[in-house]
Amino acid sequence: MNIGLVIVNYNDSDNVIKLIKNIKSFKSVKMIVVVDNNSFTSELNKIKKLKIKNVKVIENDNNYGYAYALNIGSKYINENLNDAFIVLSNTDIEIPSEKVLISMAKKINDDIKCVMPKVKEESNYKYGWKLTSSSKDLIANIPLINRTFRKDIINYPEEYFKNNNIVDVIYGCCFMIEGKTLKDINYFDDKTFLYYEEYILARKLEKINKKSVVDTEVFVSHIHNAVIGSNINKLRKYKIYKKSQLYYEKKYNRANFIEMFFFRLFYIINLIPYGIKNILKRL
Repeated sequence: MNIGLVIVNYNDSDNVIKLIKNIKSFKSVKMIVVVDNNSFTSELNKIKKLKIKNVKVIENDNNYGYAYALNIGSKYINENLNDAFIVLSNTDIEIPSEKVLISMAKKINDDIKCVMPKVKEESNYKYGWKLTSSSKDLIANIPLINRTFRKDIINYPEEYFKNNNIVDVIYGCCFMIEGKTLKDINYFDDKTFLYYEEYILARKLEKINKKSVVDTEVFVSHIHNAVIGSNINKLRKYKIYKKSQLYYEKKYNRANFIEMFFFRLFYIINLIPYGIKNILKRL
């Protein structure tokens, strides 16, 4: 079993090192690729000082985004590891044991090409989401009332997982995909800088009639302390998120002209609170 793991780093070396040390003894993990998105030299050097044989550090000369970096790492693994199972992981993930990755790899077959574990966040587990039409996504984005509908629209009911493990959209903080399949779908769409990678991946897999599942027998912990979140202020993060969403809705979810008009309108309306906060800060 050949497993390769991709970690994208942007000034988050402490978490990266912690994750590498977490999995370095896993015999099934033949390669760990850290793709650095132009971090500070001091941060990058911490990782480069690691003396671990199967760790490869690839340095980007600029921060071209998360999907771009995932592609760099995934292509490197596909080129250097035969019949690879590729794990894409956030930096702030803890994997309890090698059994987690082995169990996930065993779930991949002719129909199932992408697997996520249960993701533990504090005392709760995340399982993935439904793919929804552009019209339903529009309802889930109506200002002020969107939170009331959003969970019911995209979440599977808890009882669903008593008899099923197939999901449309995996939770992208840690998952495994067959390397050949990732190559077949032309990897991730690097026109998104951050966010919506999972939804685009779901649409690409749907196009070739392949499925994603949750391995409900294993879990990883998502600590939610990645530095990337603090490197981007809330307004910029929101703008990046919405830019990715608009791109996804138009290209992959086939939103029509009227729907795209309202997506953009809701985006502008939701910018108002950020503007008010900025004004109040100046007073």
